[in-house]
Amino acid sequence: MQKRRTFIKQTGILLGGIGLLPQYAFKNRPLKEKLGVCLVGLGDYSTNLLAPALQHTQHCELRGIVTGTPSKVPLWQRNYNIPDKNVYDYQNMDRIDDNPDIDVIYIVLPTGLHAQYAIKAAHTGKHVWCEKPMAKTAKECQSIIDACTKNKVSLSIGYRMQHEPNTQQLIKWAKTLPYGKIKEVKAHVGFNITNPGNTWRMDKELGGGLLYDVGVYCINALRYTFGEEPIAVLGHHENTRPNIFKEVPETSIFEFDFPNGGKGDGKTTATQSMNLLHAECVKGWYELQPFQAYNGVQGRASDGSLLNIFVQNQQARQMDDDALAIFENRPMMVPGEEGMKDIVLLEAINESARTGKKVMLS
Repeated sequence: MQKRRTFIKQTGILLGGIGLLPQYAFKNRPLKEKLGVCLVGLGDYSTNLLAPALQHTQHCELRGIVTGTPSKVPLWQRNYNIPDKNVYDYQNMDRIDDNPDIDVIYIVLPTGLHAQYAIKAAHTGKHVWCEKPMAKTAKECQSIIDACTKNKVSLSIGYRMQHEPNTQQLIKWAKTLPYGKIKEVKAHVGFNITNPGNTWRMDKELGGGLLYDVGVYCINALRYTFGEEPIAVLGHHENTRPNIFKEVPETSIFEFDFPNGGKGDGKTTATQSMNLLHAECVKGWYELQPFQAYNGVQGRASDGSLLNIFVQNQQARQMDDDALAIFENRPMMVPGEEGMKDIVLLEAINESARTGKKVMLS
């Protein structure tokens, strides 16, 4: 416990006390109509979501790719008109530093590789967008933040839900408390996974399992719905199919204590389908269900109010928001410090699950 507290103090990540990066220190760049984005990693998320979304953005566009699979390059070049000079591999991506077409490098790799390549991206002098979860450890998160600060580039973490309007309403309600004091918030995400296959997400080192993959949505949601940072964490892992989930938990259950006496109830599992964010308050309740799907996010409240603002493309909205922040030289909606807070809590969940004891964070 003392080591955790010492680390938090040394790295300046006491929950609730994190400042923003000095946005005014960003390097001056020539004015452009759109920012050029380079995707690092051409897996499913880049192929089926980010690249198509970039065809619908107003303030950025796809101009480059980094891949370790040469066979993918011709199709991407044909589909998105990417010239040879904007195609890189993992060994030569540092050459992006002298490519004026590219303004932003978006890291879309397995979580275990985020720190290595986000730092490499920062050293090119380009702005860095890093997919969630930010990294495997809080120490790695801090190293990414330090690299971006040193190179005077912005850093944003790909939490698309914080850009989603129904979610933003819940974030506002954390301040205005229209249903009274928030007593308990439940954030549950689960899938009925009969066989996860040999995917990187279920690899302990590369992905870390469901707690990293979707559990960070629950952690993040508990924090923004309360509008506070937890002061204590109790975590528990379950595994009814150790022959299938050999390296990572099948189910993770966690409870957060908040300063105002509220309780956060988090869960992620591969045993059942669920996607719920529910806030129980003194004068009523409200919820989103689903709360972190790629589309169809909607909700309701105890007084009959509906939360059903439709967004055509969440990823496009996220990237446009981040591009505008760069154009306007203002703080990112989801800066690196925000992603780091979730990983601090995730590590606390794992520590609690390992020791069977509650982890105190302040």
